[in-house]
Amino acid sequence: MSRRLTTTLAAGVIALLALLGAGSPAAAAVSTEQKLTVLSSWTQTSATSYNAWNAGRLNKGAWSEYAFDWSTDYCSSSPDNPLGFSFSLSCYRHDFGYRNYKAMGRFSANKSRLDSAFYADLKRVCATYNVVVRPACYSLAWTYYEAVSIFGSVAAVQQADIDRAARMKADAERRARS
Repeated sequence: MSRRLTTTLAAGVIALLALLGAGSPAAAAVSTEQKLTVLSSWTQTSATSYNAWNAGRLNKGAWSEYAFDWSTDYCSSSPDNPLGFSFSLSCYRHDFGYRNYKAMGRFSANKSRLDSAFYADLKRVCATYNVVVRPACYSLAWTYYEAVSIFGSVAAVQQADIDRAARMKADAERRARS
């Protein structure tokens, strides 16, 4: 009886491992359509899409068969964390979308959505800050979005834009203390 139980358990474990292996991202050669499906799901405007991308970013090895380009310069030559607002991961995901769609020759058809996802990510970041300074964050988020939307890079953000948001933030904090 013990031998039968051991055999049954071993067969069950092997079947489970085979099932898990077949369902894992790196189980087999990845087709272009599979790569585009994951890329699309990771570059939508929703928080769910962002969270799926971030889980992939934190476990890149599981996605190695997809040969994604994970390189980033974050927010290019613009501040990654302007006025203390943490925009770096939003910029990272934006780079991910741009670089991978360009590599697949599908960039122009997806640029607008990638830029919209970037703006949605930035607004979610801003929503985590105190209501007093949130308008300054939203102002910077819009400036970063406009830079990528028009110029294709946040490098186009001007110091004057950051200074304007800094004044907004300082004025709001001063009013809140009064």
